[in-house]
Amino acid sequence: MKIKWYGHASFLVTTEQGIKIIFDPYESGAYGGQLAYGKIKDEADIVLTSHDHADHNDTKSLPGSPQIVKGSGPKNVKGIPIKGISTYHDPSRGKERGENTIFVLSVDEMQLCHLGDLGHRLGEKEVVEIGPVDILFLPVGGFFTIDAREATEVAQQIKPKVVIPMHFKTSKCGFPISPVEDFLKGKTHIKRPGTNEISFDKKSLPSQMEIVVLEHAL
Repeated sequence: MKIKWYGHASFLVTTEQGIKIIFDPYESGAYGGQLAYGKIKDEADIVLTSHDHADHNDTKSLPGSPQIVKGSGPKNVKGIPIKGISTYHDPSRGKERGENTIFVLSVDEMQLCHLGDLGHRLGEKEVVEIGPVDILFLPVGGFFTIDAREATEVAQQIKPKVVIPMHFKTSKCGFPISPVEDFLKGKTHIKRPGTNEISFDKKSLPSQMEIVVLEHAL
């Protein structure tokens, strides 16, 4: 499996069979240009959107005719089991920013979990629903999502093999969120490959939790 980070909360996952899955495609130039990551031009088979905000749901700009997946509940799309878990975009049960969907996918014998714009710590019921996770896409920037401290707690709740931080401040993001360094402080087992793409297979997953910081592709 290959994982490419476009920027913000958007990733392209390419399975060993060549199925292409995009998470949370953003609208390039949204919010008055504050989101300056480049336009996504890859053609996907499946697109998942955690919630309907412009920095996470721009399916209309994508090429081709991908199958769009939204909302909670179990689904099977092109042979890939997908589970949507209802959560909130804020700590006030959605009163500030609405609902958010966590997606758990089984891909190439690995469990992937994308937390979208999770805005609160997880309850025990949600942790059980998520289940075992190999690779976790974790928002860490705060303000609109969980912050560095809360993200650390959520990672400890889920206990993945690999954490890939997302939704943090970069030169292409003008939002009032924190850089990834705030999340990395005091942590060990950090890998910075210096690329926007990384490959994983079940056999090569680390035995203890590793943080992989990717460079944005766009």
